[in-house]
Amino acid sequence: MTTVFKFGGASIKDADAIRHLTPLLERHRDRPLVVVVSAMGKTTNKLEALLAAARGEGGTQGDEYRRCFEALQTEHREAIEALFGDATDSPRECVDALFDELDAQHRRHRDSDHAKHYDQTVCYGELISTTIVAAWLNHNDIATDWHDARELVRTDACYQAANLDWSTTAETVRQRLAGSDRVILTQGFIGGTAEGEATTLGREGSDFSAAIFAHCLDAREVVIWKDVTGLFNADPRRFDNAVQLERISYAEATELAWHGAKVIHPKTLGPLQEKSIPLTVRSFETPDAEPTVIDAERRFDSDVASCILREAQVWVEVRPRDFSFMDEPRQHDILGRLVKAGLHANLVDSGAMRFAFCLDDKPERLESLIESLRGDYEVGREDALMLLTVRHPRPGMLDTLSEGREALAERRNATTAQRLFRSRECPETWHIPE
Repeated sequence: MTTVFKFGGASIKDADAIRHLTPLLERHRDRPLVVVVSAMGKTTNKLEALLAAARGEGGTQGDEYRRCFEALQTEHREAIEALFGDATDSPRECVDALFDELDAQHRRHRDSDHAKHYDQTVCYGELISTTIVAAWLNHNDIATDWHDARELVRTDACYQAANLDWSTTAETVRQRLAGSDRVILTQGFIGGTAEGEATTLGREGSDFSAAIFAHCLDAREVVIWKDVTGLFNADPRRFDNAVQLERISYAEATELAWHGAKVIHPKTLGPLQEKSIPLTVRSFETPDAEPTVIDAERRFDSDVASCILREAQVWVEVRPRDFSFMDEPRQHDILGRLVKAGLHANLVDSGAMRFAFCLDDKPERLESLIESLRGDYEVGREDALMLLTVRHPRPGMLDTLSEGREALAERRNATTAQRLFRSRECPETWHIPE
């Protein structure tokens, strides 16, 4: 049965990191093996800066665009030089050709819709990284076939958040990838329309890509390789006593991701759960360390409380101007505007004459939403907030975590508690009560 590996940007950030892939793949000799790879390091962020320069003053002829483009090309050329030197199987010419394509795409789509321009250019991060990695693996006698995910993962034309055509994707993936005795290397995050246009699956969508291939191939397991040993019950950079979760269910991992934990892309778990394919999170730095396993077993989910922080939050409070009730039609109207703006409410609170919600601070979308609401409602707003979410809280835990700060809003149910605070009142380092 097929195994699917997914390597994120941190695991291939430079030549040394790419070299580290070789022993990991040599240890796993079972085939078929599908390897899904992201763009190198922070390449996607740099491509977004390049996109902004291409669409800005001066366009592709401007100094800022050329500076960003040349810096990105130099970074990848240096990785190739460090890996291959003067070797005849160096992928430099192939990568230079991809950069030429990237440059042409910016010129072609500069006046296109932003979302379409985004997808036609940002996809080159994955195309370039996988070209380098495939060449490196073959250079080290790990027989590898490179495949273009734009031809495998069929989507609609909803750019930046494409929706999958599951039946076409499954048929294509099975025809092209099933039964191979070589390493199959492809890209995460990207797909393509029937017309041959590139699409993306949303930021951090490479996890979802791994799940797509696993689902279509009835894989035995998906392994996501990270720079940590597994999933933790809190961000170790913010909580001084965070602990690793040994085993959680698909449902619990989905809840954690939904509430903002930087663990697994929220769309990833559904395709795996449907076919009972376990997901293992391992460290590429210490591959023999105990991992985290995500599967159908739910009896361990409440063993450890998990804490999630969402920073840079905005609290929006909406009231009818005529002092009437905030009834279902008005709530429907407000939530509809939220959807139209492409925003998600992280916490919702309502009363007889008010409807309030907490949002990520995304100025380019938030401002248009606020302007729209002010045309029909009284609108209050407070910025610079932090949302704390606790899964499976112990008695008194939320109160202890809240000591010394005012809670602006609160939500609770049987398994989850949330409180909203002013960021200036929150500590840099938190401690989970024992």
